[in-house]
Amino acid sequence: MRKFSMAAVALVAGLGVAVSGCGQVAGLKAKMAFKDANQLYQQQDYRKAAEKYEEALREDPEIGKQGAHFFLGNSYDNLYKPARKGEPANDELLTKAIEHYKQAAEMEQDPKIKKLALEYLVAAYGPDKLNDPTQAEPMVKRMIELDPKDPANYFALAKIYEDTGNYEQAEATLIQAREAKPNDPAVYMQLAGYYNRQGEFDKTIEALEARAQQEPNNPEAYYTIATYYWDKAYRDFRLAEPEKKKYVESGIAAVDKAISLKNDYMEALVYKNLLLRLQANLEKNPARQQALLKEADQLRDRAQELRKQKAAGASE
Repeated sequence: MRKFSMAAVALVAGLGVAVSGCGQVAGLKAKMAFKDANQLYQQQDYRKAAEKYEEALREDPEIGKQGAHFFLGNSYDNLYKPARKGEPANDELLTKAIEHYKQAAEMEQDPKIKKLALEYLVAAYGPDKLNDPTQAEPMVKRMIELDPKDPANYFALAKIYEDTGNYEQAEATLIQAREAKPNDPAVYMQLAGYYNRQGEFDKTIEALEARAQQEPNNPEAYYTIATYYWDKAYRDFRLAEPEKKKYVESGIAAVDKAISLKNDYMEALVYKNLLLRLQANLEKNPARQQALLKEADQLRDRAQELRKQKAAGASE
């Protein structure tokens, strides 16, 4: 996750107005310090911003309910340098970031900032920082509680389980994502990726086909299926010839669907060319083999022509 996000900038841009119009919530000194901190944060002067957020919270702890803890934590997060991990002063910055993210997650009134605080907490426990997925797990579960319809949170939790070798729970969590948002193509792509990493090809294809059912007019959905069939047929030397032939034919059927939806789909033309060459290698009839290779050459040439046209258009 990027430490400096446009979402955070957009939120901090509106905070000064929200707090300055609420005199009974924070004292004048706290409001002034908070306003200054927000401006410094927008300017990416995180060290000075942190000082001002600290000042605002000292003057009035209640201001922590309006973004101060999150943006203080994110200021420290931005000051932390992964390349200097192990240096006490640098590591202390991440410790402070986590402390204030946790406080934001507990007391923040704005649900958008509360969610951001949890997201950044998960990132802080990720492989680039503390590398402690067990600490991230309860945070992601909390995010799911806050927004049970957002599949991205289930994806994050499934990754934690997969990374720690809890494959059964990883799959179950991705299935929960599918149940939470069954019309979202992304949930099927996540399932396909998981099954592919586990070497479960049939389930991979099943998920990809379910994705295509969600967006039947998207040529990329069928193209993706074709690439998986090609990869399996080309790389898996354990396949018996009849099984390999079946996968090649299924790949061609999928890529034909993609091309029927977009006849100048350069990448699909390339993969049909590759699939036809595999099919030719499996063909016993010499005449049929040559016909397949001729068609593959034509598709290759067509793809190269489209590539040239695209390059020429980009240079104009």
